[in-house]
Amino acid sequence: MKEYTVTSAESGQKCIKYCEKILPNAGTGFLHKMLRKKNITLNGKKADGSERLSGGDVIRFFFSDETFATFAGKGAEPVKEKRKAARKEMKILPLQKQRIIYEDENVLFYNKPAGLLSQKAKPEDVSLNEMLLAYLAEKDSDGRPVSKPSICNRLDRNTSGLVICGKTYQGLRMMNERIAGRDIGKYYHCLVAGRVENAILLKGYLRKDEKTNKVEIRQTEFPGASYIETEIASLAASKDVSLLEVHLITGKTHQIRSHLSSIGHPILGDGKYGDAKVNDRMRKTYGLKSQLLHAYRLEMPEDEQLGSLSGKKFIAPKPELFTKIEKEEFHGNLEF
Repeated sequence: MKEYTVTSAESGQKCIKYCEKILPNAGTGFLHKMLRKKNITLNGKKADGSERLSGGDVIRFFFSDETFATFAGKGAEPVKEKRKAARKEMKILPLQKQRIIYEDENVLFYNKPAGLLSQKAKPEDVSLNEMLLAYLAEKDSDGRPVSKPSICNRLDRNTSGLVICGKTYQGLRMMNERIAGRDIGKYYHCLVAGRVENAILLKGYLRKDEKTNKVEIRQTEFPGASYIETEIASLAASKDVSLLEVHLITGKTHQIRSHLSSIGHPILGDGKYGDAKVNDRMRKTYGLKSQLLHAYRLEMPEDEQLGSLSGKKFIAPKPELFTKIEKEEFHGNLEF
């Protein structure tokens, strides 16, 4: 017999999902059968698998050691050890602690540098997601495969700033629900070509071309396109450059970059949607190699279910080069 006690970090999952993670080779149908026959029990009683687990719940598996090992397979190996081995093989470094903007038992907010993938595109890639797992593996004392930490929002490789990470099932569900409901305010800072003085609410329709990994924006609806909204406010403006704060109302691929480019104010350093002459000047003058777009601030809604996060605002400092170019382009006359 094997016994597991549900921790607070594991609460909120359905019983059957928890069992599937403990015994990944057993199959859902077999696990349901074992629940019906009370070979698997919840708090000493029969369960049907649909129950939502709470911290302190006890699940018992009445299998022989051989049967349990067969169904657990590789999943029986502590996740902590597997993560450490994978990190060592791929030379994955954990998160940089100085870039962690906020952390509690369920979530972590990280200031991602430009140049780092949010999630890997190819098996050999190292991304923020792998770094998160490596960081948590170092801290984790119990590596049971009951929930897999993950990032909740993605930033382009060359966009810096705040990324929301879910450490537990509860944290992932809480953040993903708020992101899907557009309840979390997401604000970006960017430097763009040209002078922008007034606030603008941009609307349109966006469609991504998977072959070219670029998007097309039109003012009217067209096949395969999604509706988008981008709200911008000018924080400073010179003759040639403007500093904008962008409120991302919808969140589609390359939305901010393409939307600003579509109105003649491309982001400085953007090789995909930017102005080649402006980018060349920025590269020669400052050594700029990526777009100056930074996920600057997150605003949490007033929601008692968020606990201590309710109503809070979080700010990620901008990269040094971003700040340097701001000061140079506005001759040091930039205050917040």
